[in-house]
Amino acid sequence: MTLTELKYIVAVAREKHFGHAAEACFVAQPTLSVAIKKLEEELGVTIFERGGTEVSVTPLGAQIVAQAERVLEQTAAIKEIAKQNKDPLAGPLRLGIIYTVAPYLLPPLVRIMIDKVPQMPLVLQENFTAKLIELLRQGELDAAIMALPFADQGLVVQPLYDEPFMVAVPRNHPWADRKAINADELKSETMLLLGNGHCFRDQVLEVCPEMSRFSTSGDGIARTFEGSSLETIRHMVASGIGITILPQASVPDAAAHDGMLRYIPFTDPAPSRRVVIAWRKSFTRRPAIEAVRDAVLSSGLHGVQMLREAETAEAA
Repeated sequence: MTLTELKYIVAVAREKHFGHAAEACFVAQPTLSVAIKKLEEELGVTIFERGGTEVSVTPLGAQIVAQAERVLEQTAAIKEIAKQNKDPLAGPLRLGIIYTVAPYLLPPLVRIMIDKVPQMPLVLQENFTAKLIELLRQGELDAAIMALPFADQGLVVQPLYDEPFMVAVPRNHPWADRKAINADELKSETMLLLGNGHCFRDQVLEVCPEMSRFSTSGDGIARTFEGSSLETIRHMVASGIGITILPQASVPDAAAHDGMLRYIPFTDPAPSRRVVIAWRKSFTRRPAIEAVRDAVLSSGLHGVQMLREAETAEAA
C-alpha cells in the first residue's frame, strides 16, 4: 500500500469517474486503474463498484476512503510542520472562495498579499460552499472564505466581516427614489435569484421565503427567474426583467444615479451575512491564515463591517 494508491482512491471517490480522477492526479487512466485494482487485491476487498457511467463506492470502500483521507491529511501535516520550522509564510497557500465573494474581494486581497507577503502566492479556487468544505476536508485546500451558516466538523472558523444586503431595481422602477425597503414588500415583485448550489440564494430566501414557491396570484412571490452569477442577474435587472437582492460589497456605489440600476438599502434591521475564513484543525501554518485575514481586514471592501475579534470559534 502506498500514499499514491491512497491518493488515487480518494480522487475516484470524489470524481466518481476513473478518467476524471486520472486527470485530477495528472496520470494516465490505465496507470490509476491498475494501481487501484492492485490495492483492492492487496486488501482483499472491493472499494469501487464499476459499471455504467458513474463509479460508486461500496460501503466498506467508503470507510477505506475516509481513512485514506485522514492518512493523506496527516502526511501533509508532517510536511507542513517541517515547512513551518523554516518559514510558515513561504510557499503557496491554497485558498478557496465562494462565487459571490470572489469577484469583489479578490482584487484588493491579491494586491495586498503581493505587497505584504510576496513569498506566499495564492492558489485560488472559486466554488460552491459544499464543494469548498469537501476540498478542505480532503486536504485539497488549505483555507476557504465562505459565508455562514455551514456545518462541518473538524474546521476552525474565524470571522472576517458582516455584509448587509441591498435591493437592486431598474432606474425607472417605481421604487427607484425610495430611501429604504422593507423585506415584506418584495413578495409583490418579480425577483431574480441565483441558481441552486449558491449559498447566497439560500440567504436571500431567508429574507423573503415567498421566493421559494412559484405563484402568479395570491400572497406568493409574483414570479422568479434564475441567473448563473450576480453580474448576470445585475444585467437582467437593468434590462427590466425584475429586481434582485445583492450583497453590498458587489454594489460599487450605493448612492449612484448615473447607471442603469438603483440600489436601495433595507429598513433596519437590515438582513446581512457573515463572511468567515475556515481551515482544518490540523493545518499548522496559522501565520499564513493570519496574513490572509489581515489582508482582508485592510482591503477596504465597500459597505462591510470588518470584524477584528481575536477569538476563534469552532464550527459545530
